[in-house]
Amino acid sequence: MSIEIEVVNGAQFRPQAETLFRQMEPHVTKDDESEPGWARVTWADPDLRILIETDDGELACHAGIFFRTVIWNGQKVHIGGVGQIATHPDCRRRGYASIALNAAVHTMRDHDTAQFALLFCEPHNFEFYSSRGWQPFGGTVFAEQPEGKVRFEAMAPFVLDLKRRAPALGTLDLGGLPW
Repeated sequence: MSIEIEVVNGAQFRPQAETLFRQMEPHVTKDDESEPGWARVTWADPDLRILIETDDGELACHAGIFFRTVIWNGQKVHIGGVGQIATHPDCRRRGYASIALNAAVHTMRDHDTAQFALLFCEPHNFEFYSSRGWQPFGGTVFAEQPEGKVRFEAMAPFVLDLKRRAPALGTLDLGGLPW
């Protein structure tokens, strides 16, 4: 088995990622109150994407990488973000998500300005990220949505040290859409 890992332009490879997302999740609408809170969120588009293909060239896994200047406790900080990690249902439990996450972290570490990393996840993924060095961020996160700046609580924030120790508490303003 060989694994093809590509780091690609976020906008250029959006159609491939969207095909994978449609295969994973039931089709949800922002007006459906029975769906999870994240289904009603307007998400940022990644700056870069990690794509992992199977031997037959099919997209097995995706991870989005984001670079942003945020405000943490009143100070500007350049950070990296990981989001939209998705593995095709037929490819799960083979380590693809771990490989994609590791590739995303290496890419962010190679980025000159990303001081720490941030991702958002659902409770059933806490153990996955914690076992890979990510720590819960116990502070408050604000993000932009179509209605303006909101306290972002749709998913739990986790942080990872990159060039400096990631904060565990405080106020973090993403200054844009969440990822």
